Amino acid sequence: MAHSALLNVMIGAARKAARSLKRDFGEIEKLQVSLKGPANFVTAADRRAEDILRTELIKARPGYGFLGEEGGKHEGADKTNTWIVDPLDGTTNFLHGIPQFAISIGLERSGTIVAGVIYNPISDELFTAERGKGAFLNDHRLRVAARQRMNEAVVACGLPHYGRGDLALGIKELQAVQEKVAGLRRFGAAALDLACVAAGRFDIYWERNLSPWDMAAGLLMVREAGGYVTDLNGTDAVFANGHIIAGNETLHRELLAVLKAAAKG
Repeated sequence: MAHSALLNVMIGAARKAARSLKRDFGEIEKLQVSLKGPANFVTAADRRAEDILRTELIKARPGYGFLGEEGGKHEGADKTNTWIVDPLDGTTNFLHGIPQFAISIGLERSGTIVAGVIYNPISDELFTAERGKGAFLNDHRLRVAARQRMNEAVVACGLPHYGRGDLALGIKELQAVQEKVAGLRRFGAAALDLACVAAGRFDIYWERNLSPWDMAAGLLMVREAGGYVTDLNGTDAVFANGHIIAGNETLHRELLAVLKAAAKG
């Protein structure tokens, strides 16, 4: 399918960075058996990918700002446009040789995400969206799942772990949700979780303690696929609060109520 000039820039940058990540991912298995382990190697791979993305995106749109997971924020001459980039969403998966990771690129214009690309280099799945123009997986239009009953829903989530998150709250939320749904999934890459909600693979998704680069492209993807995205207070302050819930209107509303009740309990 034909893409806009803007999406072509984003897709080109993602594919170029993906070539670097695929080469590095091919080395992970060899490094797993070393005493030192591959952690430093993965950090370097992450930074290389971000350098490629920044170079390609700024070359195509010189005045735009750039917010990246590794390099932080760089102001551009054009204060209305900022690239929001995660060069390797799912770093822990990558580190352990699990092929569930992605490059995520969002474009924020005057406070609104207007374009997004999420690309899994291993599966070659390319998710794209532009505001008002729909969301797509490769050439296929995406729609969120139509299920209306919680007990039929498969729900994706994030989990608190060592050094990150409120474990007690996480346990309460999991217990509250587990008894109401058909299944819970934790895949370890927020951008891909959101893309899978847009594609109807997951019915709902929630997670706490995320950064803008984890969510920027994915939240647009879900909305353009007909879904609802808010923070866990039911407001649009997703970036400010770092919490997100996404799904179709009915299940979004029901899961939000369950999570609010669990947090109060």
